Formats: sequence, C-alpha cells, structure tokens
Amino acid sequence: MLGAIGLDDVQESAYRALVALGAADVPELARRLTLPEPEAVRTLRRLEQHGLAAQSSARPGRWVAAPPSVALGALLIQQRHELERAELAAALLAEEYRAEAGEPADVHDLVEVVTGAGAVAHRFLQLQLGAEQEVCALVTREPLAVRSQDNTAEEKAAGRGVRFRVVLERSRLLAPGTVTEATEALRRNEELRVADVVPTKLVIADGATAMVPMSAEAGEPAALVVHASGLLESLTGLFESLWRQALPLRLAAGGAAVAEQRPDGPDAVDLQILGLLLAGLTDASAAKQLDLGLRTVQRRVKRLMEIAGVHTRLQLGWYAHERGWSAERPPDR
Repeated sequence: MLGAIGLDDVQESAYRALVALGAADVPELARRLTLPEPEAVRTLRRLEQHGLAAQSSARPGRWVAAPPSVALGALLIQQRHELERAELAAALLAEEYRAEAGEPADVHDLVEVVTGAGAVAHRFLQLQLGAEQEVCALVTREPLAVRSQDNTAEEKAAGRGVRFRVVLERSRLLAPGTVTEATEALRRNEELRVADVVPTKLVIADGATAMVPMSAEAGEPAALVVHASGLLESLTGLFESLWRQALPLRLAAGGAAVAEQRPDGPDAVDLQILGLLLAGLTDASAAKQLDLGLRTVQRRVKRLMEIAGVHTRLQLGWYAHERGWSAERPPDR
C-alpha cells in the first residue's frame, strides 16, 4: 500500500515491523523478515533515506520507526508536489505540441486516431482511470482490443465513486462470462441496461471525451478519440437515447444479473390521458374530463414514464411522439 510513496514490498514490511516492535536490531529484523542480514541493513538504510527509520541514540545497534503521522505525511505532501509539477509539465508539453502543429488547439484536438490493439486498449484504460464523475458505455460484441476480464481500471474507477452507466446488446449476454461480469458490476453499484440492438461500441468519460472504434476489416484495430465538439454531443445523444429505451439489468434473488421484462404498452385509457396532457391539460383537468380519480391519472402517467424509461414528463412527451403514441386514436368512450 505504500508503493505510491516509493517503498517496495520489503521496505514496507520492514517499516511495519519496526512500527509493531517499537525498536529492533538488525538480526532481529532480519529473522522477522526472513532476510539475510546485509539485505536487512540495506533496507533499513533505505528507510532512513526516506525519513522513516533512524538508529537509536539511547540504544546503539537498534533501529526505531519514525512516527507514521509525521513521516508518511511528509512523503505524501512531497508526492503531491511532484504530481503537480508533472501535470504542469504535461500541460506545457501539450501547448508546445499544438504550437508545432501550427493549428488552432480546438481544431487539432477535435479527433485523435489511435491504431493498434495495444494502443487502443491503453487509451481505453486511460479514459476510465482519468474519469472523475461518470463513464458511459455502449457494448456490442466482444471488444476487438480490450478484454473485459483484463480490465481492472473499471473496478478502480468505480471504487473511487465514478458512476458507470452501461448499455449491453442483448446478444452480448449469451457470451461466456458476461453474466458473471455483469453481476460483479451490479454489486459495485454500476448501472446496466439491455437493448435489443446496440449500433456501435462507445465509451464517454465525464461527458468530455469519447472513444468509438473504427472498422478493423482492412487491418489492425483502430479507434477515434473525440473531444468536446458537435460530434461528441451527437455521440452523447446517441448514448442517452439508447439508455432511455433500454431495460434495466438487476440482481435476482439468487444474486445473478437478470434483465427486466418490458412492461406492457399503453392501453386506450393511457393514450387518452396522454393526449389530454400533451394538449396542455393538468392532471386534475384530465381526470375530470375522463371521469377518473386524480391518483389514477398520476399512477398511469408514472407507469407510462416507466414504460418509456424516462424521468420527466417532457421526456415522456418526446418519447410518445417518437413512438407515435400521440398519433394513435383511442377508442370512443
């Protein structure tokens, strides 16, 4: 766990041993760590360089651990400063790269072409590891360059609170191991839905960067990395449209992932209510016109929103228009 501040496993074990013992001489520490004494000495010297251990002035030959709250805190602050300097250097290099390209930044950075299975997989992992708020994905068949069982970036991102919304093509659930992976994702509180057809693979990180594959028929896998632009907005719109139409994937009583069944479509009364609401009537007015209770109207509207997979009445109106519900003529009462 202390690798982030520059300690290897042996050095971390030695520091933990010193913390537990309070103080130890070289032979004692070597026995505890099952190390040759010369190696134990080198390890203690390395801890001393990090400010994590020192030779006891009161008892020569014995080593004591520096207080973790002081020593580790100082190292963490140093690491943060180094990361800040690295980020600044990266930003300056990016500006220099754009200047050398001789193009405006917004044009030059609109789309990147990534070629090769390894490069595509690496860029895909970068998107997830760099996400701070949300990752949205469309999943069709087996990815060309990224095997989900090899991808631990998703677990790391979800573990630090990044929201995941994923739409799976239904046929994908038939692939070996997919249900197990989906079940694990649901247990990490990721949100999964299933659609009959998903037109393309897609990953969007924080609504700022998207990655979509290119055809690999003529050669090795390749992908487009799309930054903030009208194209990115279109890809985001595609995802949101599929998300609204897809069915949620849930954990069943036995702990396995199962897709919910699509609710029945609207009946004649639903269409009458919808038609009146789209005409501008309130729930109460629609209830009075149709001789229904207000709660009945509200319950039916809620059910229509569940069928449509939307969260607002405005979205329901658009969904009804797309599905032709508003054009259907309900039977006379």
